[in-house]
Amino acid sequence: MDLVTTTPLHLRPDPSRVLPRLFVAGQDNYGTRQTRGSVVLDRIMELSEHEVAMALGDVEGRFGDRHTNLNFTLDQHAQRLARKLLQNQEISDARWRLIGATFTMEYAVEGASLSNPSAVLHPNQLDPHGNSQRFVMTVRCIGEGHRSSIGFRAGSITREGHVSIEPVKHSLSTGTYGEAPLYKRSFAHLLYERDMFAENAQFVLDDLGRSFSHSQLEVQLNRLQHNRDTFLNVDQTIRRFREIAERSYSVRFSPDTDISERLLWPLAAVEEHGMEDARCVRFTDKDGSVTYLATYTAFDGLHITQQLLRTRDFLTFTIHPVTGASAGGKGLAIFPRQVDGKYVALSRADHESNSIAFSDTLEHWEGRHIVQVPRRPWEIIQLGNCGSPIETSEGWLVLTHAVGPMRTYYISAMLLNLADPTKVIASLDEPLIAPRQEVRHGYVPNVVYSCGSLRVDDMLMMPFGIADQSIGIGTLKVSELVGALLAKV
Repeated sequence: MDLVTTTPLHLRPDPSRVLPRLFVAGQDNYGTRQTRGSVVLDRIMELSEHEVAMALGDVEGRFGDRHTNLNFTLDQHAQRLARKLLQNQEISDARWRLIGATFTMEYAVEGASLSNPSAVLHPNQLDPHGNSQRFVMTVRCIGEGHRSSIGFRAGSITREGHVSIEPVKHSLSTGTYGEAPLYKRSFAHLLYERDMFAENAQFVLDDLGRSFSHSQLEVQLNRLQHNRDTFLNVDQTIRRFREIAERSYSVRFSPDTDISERLLWPLAAVEEHGMEDARCVRFTDKDGSVTYLATYTAFDGLHITQQLLRTRDFLTFTIHPVTGASAGGKGLAIFPRQVDGKYVALSRADHESNSIAFSDTLEHWEGRHIVQVPRRPWEIIQLGNCGSPIETSEGWLVLTHAVGPMRTYYISAMLLNLADPTKVIASLDEPLIAPRQEVRHGYVPNVVYSCGSLRVDDMLMMPFGIADQSIGIGTLKVSELVGALLAKV
């Protein structure tokens, strides 16, 4: 279809944007039984102070201007290895920092690609009554080992559809990690999924409230540990509780950072190999309050799970697990408001069909109603959504993705009933965007993919990933797309 206008903007990955990460020799070697950290430390301790000074000077000269407060990072990494040192050894400041540098590496968060964006209105509108609206765009940053993290861009779109992206800062920050509340219901569901909701779990959870802290959980786990002679599989239970607890945490960024400098980096074990495809939505509650929500896929290298991210200002984030059969697979996308007193989400739990799920809580999604199954040639492999629905007076506008022969991805659309989103009003018989010649080559060929579009008056801005490599931006009129859908009725 010719409804979409592709803008000249093209966001490409920048491999020079790097994070200083902890690096321990030996951990990168498959098949080894232990790291070489102690051996490397011994070598550093054998260096003369002159050799230390020369080596540290080289580090500071080559890396000092690439990172904000590099010495702080080197000190942190040296402390991580300090337990391997003899307690009574005298270490100069220079040698200490060289230890930190030896156990530090740079990781290019966009070294492989930048893709799969989602756009929402910016919480800070510089001119709320002007002709343009600011937006925040989440982006999937992919680096070495295909590890994904969540980055951000800011920009603006006019009512006529002119899109601009604000300058991107070179430095990066992963913020400060903290605790987040834990919820009894999430533990119960996740333990039940592993067939572990039995007397051990009940012993731990019975004395905890609906929500509780990490320290309160540890008190209960210690009680279980002390009573291990009256329970079976105590160590397994404790390990599982801590794995679940680790999935809930907070991240806080300094207000002095630009939004493009903020990076949500994998922390929990379930995210170790990536935080993928954040589907962000500006959610308006019944009292009119606004919260930005995003569901994303956590990948541990073997399994995928869903996580829920909340923020009001893109400075402080809380993250929790999402449970339930409808949260299986990828592509959970939350509606921007409740419908008939229920939270609603698009789901693809069966890995190939678009479904609608309802829930009393954002953290658990169970039953679902299939609303769209693959049937056309260009969607014959699978369907999915391209982010949260856009509300219009005619219905919920859902941008969809489809996969056809030669694993070619397409973007299309359907319209759902406002009062009952399980009812499909219409769907397009052809794609809105196909990976034609100019947008088919990249990291993963023949893919166009979006995680969320933004409406400003009658203009829809659709950012989309190109071949899992870069990001393009298309615009179209909502009225024309809805009109094309209604013409199918």
